[in-house]
Amino acid sequence: MSAKYTILEELIRPVVEGLGFEFWGMEYLSLGKDSVLRIYIETDDEKGIDVEDCARVSRQVSSILDVEDPITGEYNLEVSSPGLDRPLFSLAQYQAYIGSIVSLRLRVPFDGRRKFKGQLMGIESEDIVIRVDQEEYLLPIDLIDKANVVPQF
Repeated sequence: MSAKYTILEELIRPVVEGLGFEFWGMEYLSLGKDSVLRIYIETDDEKGIDVEDCARVSRQVSSILDVEDPITGEYNLEVSSPGLDRPLFSLAQYQAYIGSIVSLRLRVPFDGRRKFKGQLMGIESEDIVIRVDQEEYLLPIDLIDKANVVPQF
């Protein structure tokens, strides 16, 4: 995890949790003038996350970020639910989705490839076990750039 990510999480997580939501994770995409800070929030409430919840979190987080100013330059702040194709950020989240189909993209090639899509079989220490076709791969979580649950209908 980068230092910037850690600083942002330390500022944002308490705000999200203080409003009664779970901080699912975030992405910071530094794209020059079009940078995006995307925050994912979750709830145990049966109604789920709605637009008002996202707006409330956005207002509060925006206020903190304006004061602390951890991001230089302009950026867009987005707050949303993780959705059905939810991104996975932590080992606990991977653990909750064992048996599901996931799509992973690595920062660097592993065994000659960067993209994997298959069944999440488990976790061993800090590694994710994924079965692609009939082969299992043990992928270090630190190498994973992006991971999403693939919705099954």
